[in-house]
Amino acid sequence: MRVLLSTYGTRGDVQPLMALAVRLRTLGVEVRMCAPPDEEFADRLADIGVQLVPLGPPVGELMRGTSLPSAADLSRYRTEMVAAQFDTFPAAADGCDALVAAGLAQIAARSVAEAAGIRYVYASYAAVHLPSAHHAPPPRPGWPEPGVHDNRARWELDAGHVNAQFSETLNSHRAAIGLPSVDNVRDHVLTDRPWLAADPVLGPWRRTPGLDVVHTGAWSLPDERPLPDDLTTFLDAGSPPVYVGFGSMRPSPDVVRMATEAIRARGHRVLVSTGPADLGLTDDQDDCFEIAEVNHQRLFTRVAAVVHHGGAGTTLTAARAGAPQVVIPLQLSDNPYWAGRVADLDLGAAVDGPQLTAASLDVAFKAALAPETRTRAKALGSRMRTDGAAVAAGLLVDALR
Repeated sequence: MRVLLSTYGTRGDVQPLMALAVRLRTLGVEVRMCAPPDEEFADRLADIGVQLVPLGPPVGELMRGTSLPSAADLSRYRTEMVAAQFDTFPAAADGCDALVAAGLAQIAARSVAEAAGIRYVYASYAAVHLPSAHHAPPPRPGWPEPGVHDNRARWELDAGHVNAQFSETLNSHRAAIGLPSVDNVRDHVLTDRPWLAADPVLGPWRRTPGLDVVHTGAWSLPDERPLPDDLTTFLDAGSPPVYVGFGSMRPSPDVVRMATEAIRARGHRVLVSTGPADLGLTDDQDDCFEIAEVNHQRLFTRVAAVVHHGGAGTTLTAARAGAPQVVIPLQLSDNPYWAGRVADLDLGAAVDGPQLTAASLDVAFKAALAPETRTRAKALGSRMRTDGAAVAAGLLVDALR
């Protein structure tokens, strides 16, 4: 049995599929993965015995700037990616029994699976990416914000934007391989039975007519790596610090400075994660410590709070560790959704990034660092599941058998 997995994006997009790959391999499935050709992904896939099929430019190159590409450049990237997928997927899927695609950017995946006569599964890491009257569509960079507030109307506009971007390109490629055109590109990609790889407690799905969502739980693996010695020494030398990190995102340098000042004002030490965003300390005082990529599962059990941008992976890991959170979301993808979930569950606070002030940060840290917030966070963490990737792997193998 052989399965092709595919996604495009940063670490938060790729790591869940790696978790699924590991669980599939334990069931005897051969796995290939289409992913960006960044060195970190190539190395990690090699470590778990999964063949990388490079697709698209290295995502690190696209994330180097302090701002997103222009709308025109994003449109060009998206069109080029569809062509690249139609060029790459057929050979990558050769001999496979199924293709699992994660993320709306996987425009060609269903068509290639259809032409090859193999099973196709679409997976989302957050409920907000699936159409529902219970929430609005996520922000999509380069596309205009809707001028309406009704969720149904906003999803209709969203479908129109997806069609405007992809319909002509997708249908021309489908015609070239003998497939009929599709009218609604977004819903074609999602299918009417998408999988939701999110924790049911942290990221629930509310039943929606027209979508039979398979809620597997979040896809992740235990991380057994020890923390670096110098980090352990810093942690042992005083009270739990507050972690500040923004993953692959590049916030304004003022965000790190303001967060550091607000954390210090409340008497806490600070950990700044440089990460792919190349952040750094704002000064050389000994109450701050700079770290690179480390085991967050282990680290977050030893911090007073986690400050981050609202990525699905960081939100999940902090919640499982029982750590309070302060989310400063970029207005991008599912970041605002996870910020809202943290606020709704009283796991800390969400701060409007564009309206960030010293006063708003102070209020957020007051809420996050309150003893009752940690109590709630620990209680919720104890209810969260860790078997999502295993559940998904079992469902796929059972369906193929």
